[in-house]
Amino acid sequence: EAGSTISRVVQLTEEKLGTTERTEYDLHFQNLAERADVTKTWTEKIVRDTESVLIPNPQNRVEDFIFEKIEKSKPKRLSNLEHLALDMIEAGGDFGQDMPYGQALIKVGQAEQKLGQCEHDFIATSGICFTQPLRKFLDGEMKTISKERGILETKRLDLDACKNRVKKARSMLGQQSKDGISPEAVLEQAERDLRVAQAEFDRQSEITKLLLDGISTSQASHLRHLHA
Repeated sequence: EAGSTISRVVQLTEEKLGTTERTEYDLHFQNLAERADVTKTWTEKIVRDTESVLIPNPQNRVEDFIFEKIEKSKPKRLSNLEHLALDMIEAGGDFGQDMPYGQALIKVGQAEQKLGQCEHDFIATSGICFTQPLRKFLDGEMKTISKERGILETKRLDLDACKNRVKKARSMLGQQSKDGISPEAVLEQAERDLRVAQAEFDRQSEITKLLLDGISTSQASHLRHLHA
């Protein structure tokens, strides 16, 4: 494993320096990967912005996030509308329920209470039907895609390192044996390693493509959540 890690570091360094070739992903894969990156970036921004609109107080957002993680009920908070409603109703009572001004304050306060409840319902529904599914997508599917893309890049580095070893072994043909191993034997082993690396790369590439293709289904699901 240590040898593989060193080989990858060497391969990556040489690629950065432009002193070696690298296997490029096909155009279809690149398009899928780019779409995944764009989807992740915008979904994260949409979730952040939506939560900022629904819960403007950043301290409350952090508190809700913590309660969500420890699976406890979020604290019940009064909204600004509800605070206003309570003050108007209380003021109306002090001014006199039988007085025109007092009656008006109480009536408006009760209307504000209803608006406040509507606001609570909207925030709760938006969380359940929109932001929570998007967060689940980011924490689940997108993290899996990122992990598998990382594995694929590792397989790609291994593949290109093997290609370079085969190229080097071929250039050594006709020379004397080194450490008792003939150049032909070195080439044969390098070619075996290359076949294994190619097979592993191809397999991981297919796994990653399937996951990237699944983003279309996820976006269709996000559309349904938006309409909910």
